[in-house]
Amino acid sequence: MKKLSLGTKVAIGFVVGILIGIIFKDQALWIKPFGDLFLNLIKMIVVPLVLFSIVSGIATLSDVTKLRRIGGKVLLFYVFTTICAGTIGLLVANILKPGSGLDLDGIVKDTGEYTATETPNFLETLVGMVPTNPFASLFSGNLMQIIIFAVFVGIAMVAIGEKAAPFHKFFESGAQVMYKVTDMVMKYSPIGVAALMAVTVAEYGSKILGPITSLIVADYVGIILICFVLYPLILKFYVKMNLGTFYKTVATKIWPITASTTSSSGTLPVTMKVAENDFGVSKKLTGFSLPLGATVNMDGAVNYFAIAVIFVSQIYGVDLTLTQQITTLLLATLISIGAPGIPGGGIVMTIMLLTAMGLPLEIMGLVAGIYRIIDIGHTSLNVTGDVVGTLAVAKSENLLDENVLSQNKGDSTGISA
Repeated sequence: MKKLSLGTKVAIGFVVGILIGIIFKDQALWIKPFGDLFLNLIKMIVVPLVLFSIVSGIATLSDVTKLRRIGGKVLLFYVFTTICAGTIGLLVANILKPGSGLDLDGIVKDTGEYTATETPNFLETLVGMVPTNPFASLFSGNLMQIIIFAVFVGIAMVAIGEKAAPFHKFFESGAQVMYKVTDMVMKYSPIGVAALMAVTVAEYGSKILGPITSLIVADYVGIILICFVLYPLILKFYVKMNLGTFYKTVATKIWPITASTTSSSGTLPVTMKVAENDFGVSKKLTGFSLPLGATVNMDGAVNYFAIAVIFVSQIYGVDLTLTQQITTLLLATLISIGAPGIPGGGIVMTIMLLTAMGLPLEIMGLVAGIYRIIDIGHTSLNVTGDVVGTLAVAKSENLLDENVLSQNKGDSTGISA
């Protein structure tokens, strides 16, 4: 068991939990505290993880001041595609309705208990994002206000430079500590998932498992639209690159790594090598844009976050208003940018987002069990988006060596003038 990956252990816990619930039924309810403990552990790490990871992540972007124009373009592109990905996720969820069609009788004992957080109008929402007392926001767990405060602190540290070095070291160390704490918590996740699944099946029956398939389908529909509709528009009409060359290269050299590691950071050495050797991008750009993308560019994640919120709201009969969905998109974008590249990180961030929207967390026991399946798609899309963004900026800054493509793939597959 020690040699198995965390994703495999969680999947085993998922299956074991279902079997326990089916076999022992009501008698399986005695293990409910083990599932509650897992949820409490997740809630415990949310606030410090958000604060330290976002401040630390922004503070490390001091290279942006050196690269200036190039750094600004990279950041703007990543934010643009992230927002587009989140919008696609919301549209897919509203059209496919992955959480609808579930008979709530006997599954949700009190549907009136679950209501989304009432959202004020748009301007009030913007004003309410800024905390009047950041320490009060930390104590109350107001994630949006914590994120805004963290962004300001990170930007201030970059502006101050060397004078903020001790502060930077503090937040960097704090982020590393929280990543380790999160890793420790996630080691318990197979047990927690097994307990949550056993209790879910024992209380509600196996009929609740159906919507999980629809969640996977909706998630991959969003991934396909982003990867094969949004990205080709950028590659074909702006970068002017042969699509066959691009997708053949990433499919054979990058996607097998993303599928096996489900880690943007773990794939980074391969991504940089492919961008430089196969696509002819200058090392001056890849050394900045790809590591940055592995940290903040999470198109797959934001697509999933948007779908997950709609999915849960539909299961529990909560109608999210347009303003609430826009808030979801904004939160999903910010959370995806600050999401750490750690095992189970997407599960943690999903719980954060559901908490911020006032939605229940019980369904996360189901989602955690199948998360490895969808995380393969998330990581593959995230890394592909990093390469697309790097190519777009390289094209605008004349940092593409067209001879590299000509030598490796032939003139007909290169970047056209």
